[in-house]
Amino acid sequence: MSTQSLTSHTLKDKVVLVGGGAKNLGGLLSRHFAEAGASAVVIHYNSDATHQAAEETLAAVKAAGAKALMVQGDLTQVSEVTRLFDAAIETFGRVDVAVNTTGMVIKKSLPEISESDYDKIFAINSKAAFFFMQEAGKKLSDGGKLCTIVTSLLGAFTGYYSIYAGSKAPVEHFTRAAAKELGERGISVTAVAPGPMETPFFYGQETQESAHYNQTAAALSPFTRTGLTDPQDIVTLVRYLVTEGWWITGQTILANGGYTTK
Repeated sequence: MSTQSLTSHTLKDKVVLVGGGAKNLGGLLSRHFAEAGASAVVIHYNSDATHQAAEETLAAVKAAGAKALMVQGDLTQVSEVTRLFDAAIETFGRVDVAVNTTGMVIKKSLPEISESDYDKIFAINSKAAFFFMQEAGKKLSDGGKLCTIVTSLLGAFTGYYSIYAGSKAPVEHFTRAAAKELGERGISVTAVAPGPMETPFFYGQETQESAHYNQTAAALSPFTRTGLTDPQDIVTLVRYLVTEGWWITGQTILANGGYTTK
């Protein structure tokens, strides 16, 4: 196994790649990594609809003193995942930290779910996550860090999110296997499972009534703050896992103020 001093487990001078790094949690992470000393941040975004957000994040990363690269791609296509990592290495020479925040939500009752719903969400939440991890395993620097964003619904007992939570669930197993296989190279692999967050990603699937229900239920957290997870708390956790928290590997960590546990 690679041996490294604890001082090497920082973001200073590291090249970080963020899948879905243009907006919402991914955008916050891209900015934060630059502010925390990363030498370069690779900002992946999916479609033209996200191009402006990616441009804004690119500018913020550069303003924080890091180099930056935007790469558009549909990560449900394995060739696009490969192209993303290759572009990062061609531009900056290596990838030290890879974080995948990409995902989608479909909230429907079981009878309403179509075959196309199933295929689409599993392609994004499961297939893309797997091949992102596979490519990271091939191309991360020794001692690198790999983190995937999943969902705290993996620890919930609720309806209407069957194919959302179900399509995220395989990532727990991918994370365990990758941690075992990549550990010899000093690479740590984790998954972070936020609770409902105060972002457009959450509200895009919710009515006013269901959002209020989620806020009320989440307020059962022992901390009873706002009822929703603050994205900044997830940023702080991810940063820890890809730096000083390198000894944590193979784990899926539910971070939601005690809203759900597992």
